[in-house]
Amino acid sequence: MKEGNPNKRRASILKFFRDLPSQDDDGQVLPISGLWNTAMAHPNDPEFIELGIFECMAALIWKGFKNRRWLSHDQNIYIPYYAAHIIGSYTMNMEEFAETAVHAGIIPPLVELLRGRLTWVEQRVAVRALGHLATYSSTFPAVASHGEILELSIQLAMSSLEIVYSHFYQNVDRRLSYHCDLLTRGMGGVEMESRKAEEWASQLQCWSLQLINCFAFKPEFLPTICKPEFLVKLPGMWGGLVNENSPAGIGLLRTICHHKLGRGPVASCPGIIEDLCNIAHSSDDWQYMAIDCLLWLLQDPNKAVPALVDLADITTLGDHKKLGDSIVNVLQECIQSQGTRYGSLSLRTKELIEELLSSRQRLKLEKNMPKEDLHIKQAAALVVKLEGNSLFSSGNISGAASKYSEAILLCPMRSKKERVVLYSNRAQCHLLLQQPLAAISDATRALCLHNPVNRHAKSLWRRAQAYDMIGLAKESLLDAILFINECSQSNDPDLTLRQNKVPDYAERLVKKQMRAAWLFRESAIKLGGVHCDGQSGDMFGPDTDDSEWETASESDEGNDGRAEMDDDDESDSEWKNEDEGEDKYDKPTMKVLDPDICLTYI
Repeated sequence: MKEGNPNKRRASILKFFRDLPSQDDDGQVLPISGLWNTAMAHPNDPEFIELGIFECMAALIWKGFKNRRWLSHDQNIYIPYYAAHIIGSYTMNMEEFAETAVHAGIIPPLVELLRGRLTWVEQRVAVRALGHLATYSSTFPAVASHGEILELSIQLAMSSLEIVYSHFYQNVDRRLSYHCDLLTRGMGGVEMESRKAEEWASQLQCWSLQLINCFAFKPEFLPTICKPEFLVKLPGMWGGLVNENSPAGIGLLRTICHHKLGRGPVASCPGIIEDLCNIAHSSDDWQYMAIDCLLWLLQDPNKAVPALVDLADITTLGDHKKLGDSIVNVLQECIQSQGTRYGSLSLRTKELIEELLSSRQRLKLEKNMPKEDLHIKQAAALVVKLEGNSLFSSGNISGAASKYSEAILLCPMRSKKERVVLYSNRAQCHLLLQQPLAAISDATRALCLHNPVNRHAKSLWRRAQAYDMIGLAKESLLDAILFINECSQSNDPDLTLRQNKVPDYAERLVKKQMRAAWLFRESAIKLGGVHCDGQSGDMFGPDTDDSEWETASESDEGNDGRAEMDDDDESDSEWKNEDEGEDKYDKPTMKVLDPDICLTYI
């Protein structure tokens, strides 16, 4: 490698790649490990590609299959893993490298790894490499010609978490030493190994989904993909929280829904639209994908429309502009078609769409309305809201909810900040009335109206509580984490917030949901395993008991157990009121429970 003469250097490297598979010397893993480091650091460098690295790596993988004595000698057990990883690294960016790899014959040995000829660790890097090859139009046919790849990937996506749990995570004493070394690079104990195993299990599932996603763009593969037992699991395949670039299950669903051959099976799959509605309400990276799926799946509008109506006030979501307008246009077309293009509409679905269209008409009328009239409407809404606050403080929660509904109808559509407060206040009422679905709807509307979108702390917290009430741990966890982030960035004068202190009640909810959303939880329950986490000592598995988790600390509760409603008139600058209050998240000295820390069961 340090040879100064370019011709001699290339000749020596060429000879090294040609001779390495036939050698049985000790210490072969060292140069392979060096090649892995080079591939990771310089994946677009063509030198090794031109000199035969793909042929060398393919031959080494085959050697591991055929010569188990060699594979078990010294540290050769690492070589197939590194070889497949090198192939994946050099093919992830450059299509011409992928074409060279295919011509070098790397697909058959990768397929053998995908079958499980060795272990799940090698499956992980094999599915990664095949996923890169499948992304290019020139090399996809070579991947697709091996028909079992799609079936194997589907099975791996469904079983990856269970495989890693049973083969590595569950039995600490039986873990293969080379797996532990690969996961931690020799720098970590049991706790580090377990944490990395979760990350790698997530990657195994995500990379399997990525490979399947490449097939899903081709209609001829949709019948194989659209099996009910697979589709029903896709909304739950979030891939943990460590693979931001993965399509996850929702991304694959979106690809499937873009073709009419896929929309029918998805729409008819039990519970899948409800799952999509929950994801569409969430504040994560996959929200837009879920919304897009719902817009495609309006063959069953009575399930999809309520969620879409809640999201119609979104203006911009990431790179997607005027998303709310797109939702309104599709729903308007839906009601105009009256079942000719979409499924039949229930009376409630029609009412929801008509209410949405009516509010859009109100917005158009307000543009031509004198400012004095708008001020009158604003003042009237404020009076009704204060009446609602008073009723709430006196314990008349249902009466307060009615007042907030009245104020929403009075409040000018352009006064978005005030509408955020009204929807959020009504969400709190729904929580106390044990109406979590209504609370989710109102909190979502508040988050869509807020600028920036999905960043209103109180609504995030209230929706986190509502999700907790109906057992949606992942959704509750994400909202609780976002709420904590908003607390840490708040300009609230409370010193505890300026010191970025995490509220105790939020910390308790996050801990609870982290247990419930643990990546291996279903596998542990299915296989009867109980695991003690190295960080917290919490027990995971079927014997977990969350009963000790409190809904609120005693210092947060008043004698009557009620909450004080928001009175923060966050109106637009044109509509600001003199009595505008400040958000408070933790006020243990108050005589009644603050709505911001009012948890689920009061």
